[in-house]
Amino acid sequence: MNRISVSELSDGQSVEQVFRAADKQLRVNRQGGKYILLKLSDKTGVIAGMLWNADERIFESFDRGDYVFCRGRTQIHNGTLQLIVTEVERMDESEVTVADFERFDANESERLMTRLADLIGGLENQSLRRLGEIYLADTTFAERFKKAAAAVSNHHAFPGGLLRHTVDMMEICKLVAPRYPQLDADLLLFGAFLHDLGKIEELSCDGEISYTDRGQLVGHIVIGVQMLGEKIAAFENAGDDFPAELRLHLEHMIVSHHGLIEFGSPKLPVMLESVTLHHIDNLDAKLWAYTAAIQTDVGGDEKWTNYNPSIGRKLWKK
Repeated sequence: MNRISVSELSDGQSVEQVFRAADKQLRVNRQGGKYILLKLSDKTGVIAGMLWNADERIFESFDRGDYVFCRGRTQIHNGTLQLIVTEVERMDESEVTVADFERFDANESERLMTRLADLIGGLENQSLRRLGEIYLADTTFAERFKKAAAAVSNHHAFPGGLLRHTVDMMEICKLVAPRYPQLDADLLLFGAFLHDLGKIEELSCDGEISYTDRGQLVGHIVIGVQMLGEKIAAFENAGDDFPAELRLHLEHMIVSHHGLIEFGSPKLPVMLESVTLHHIDNLDAKLWAYTAAIQTDVGGDEKWTNYNPSIGRKLWKK
């Protein structure tokens, strides 16, 4: 049987094929019976799986990140496509076509890194340009940045997603800044570069995307400020002082980019550049997430998606 990608699955299909087990949870229903809630993935997306009448033996027979052969049937539940699994069996990596599950695009990543270097190299502020070059000259940082995700879910949740999100934001900054001469264009651009770099340490992309211990205990905002301090120390070790006020401005861009305290920002944006950065970040994340919701909708309506509880609305498809 030819493999059907997750993005092409539809209601009422019989399925007998390999997925990657992105997540698994052993749960108990109201009657005391056990079942396994799965997240099954390939390079095109993720689908929820339900294995009823399960037990610890089945649950322990495979791990998160393993390849698993599943039999079952798709169905729509509360507007979302899911797979009712009747059988699951761990597969060895040698038995699967790994390319069906690899979401990292090395060629696209190299293209984006080249564009990032061009954007950093075009900065007029010499201190920012040199600081950016120090980041990019760190080969360990650069390799991790190429493969980092921007989130576990919602937006840019794939290896290379953080780089894509960052460069897209910087491109938007290049468009917005000339319209508002009161903005420091270089500070805005560099803030877009810095704002989410802590996610390199916050998230792990080895196997399925998940939070690291440091990510859960500290978070990408604090990690990003710590990384900035390390790179400024490298800048100053080369013999020049980094402007103290500029450092404060960069730190503020990082700690305020979520926009609101309840969204995780320790400080509200109080600079024109940080206000602008927050809205550009929100724009890029929302457009990416909403586009994905439209593309993956399984409803039969040609004009409207199913109601999406995470965003509190249906979306217009046309």
